[in-house]
Amino acid sequence: MFKKNLETITIQSLRGNRLFTDKLGPDIEAGAVFPAIRAGRIDFYHKGGKLFSYKKEFSTHKKYAAVIKSKGDYISELDLEENIEIIKSFFDGYERIRENCSQYSGVEAKGVSRIYHKYPFTNKDSNIVVLDIEISFEADSEERSQDRVDMLLLNKKTQQLRFCEAKHYSNSELWSMKGTRPKVVSQIERYQEQIERQGSDILREYGKYVEIINGLFECGLPEPKSIDDKVTLLVFGFDRDQQKGRMEDLLFDGVSLTGIQHYFIGSIAAVSLDNMWKAVKCG
Repeated sequence: MFKKNLETITIQSLRGNRLFTDKLGPDIEAGAVFPAIRAGRIDFYHKGGKLFSYKKEFSTHKKYAAVIKSKGDYISELDLEENIEIIKSFFDGYERIRENCSQYSGVEAKGVSRIYHKYPFTNKDSNIVVLDIEISFEADSEERSQDRVDMLLLNKKTQQLRFCEAKHYSNSELWSMKGTRPKVVSQIERYQEQIERQGSDILREYGKYVEIINGLFECGLPEPKSIDDKVTLLVFGFDRDQQKGRMEDLLFDGVSLTGIQHYFIGSIAAVSLDNMWKAVKCG
């Protein structure tokens, strides 16, 4: 069952943790870290990677936490024996852990991060904000355990939710022979089936989600009242020649994206969520 919850005791212990109050908190306020509520835990994302996860305590991937203290950028073999100290806490190594986290993300995860760092739900100036990322649904197939959607947007004025799947131009799932449907279409259709089947559960759980983040981060977000039954396909990372060539030939052929709501933009840094919300097209 689709769940978004965080126990009161978890929230209280998080508020009492220095890593949250002194390090993550300021970065969340600045838009450099994006928090997302899961079933019984909260995850923190930075530049496409999961920086930390918190349940009863903080955890991070070992490749991010491999941090040593040194006086300079370079170390000698002698330094390894005498002068190197491994960090003793996430608090002390926070800045280096955050830097390490940013080095491992793929092009699509980094692209999505440009959006959620610019339009997090803590952004009070934008009507459209990113409410959640990497949203998992239990899959109805033995081939997959999870269906995972990249991003969930909230329109504050209409109180509507809209799911989005982001693909970089280089992703092979966008492309198929002329006159055929690319793999991304079946992916979008699966997500839409999940929304149709679990719509009431999704709204209920995101009502809880909004209540939690309003309490933790003082966002003042309205409770979502409806869900767009169409998932938007966001395609980015192409230039004008690619748009006029391969994209027009294979994606705008009247067949490939029939019935799929989509929005194309070359530079992900130029995305305006207000414009994107209004300008989506349906093939």
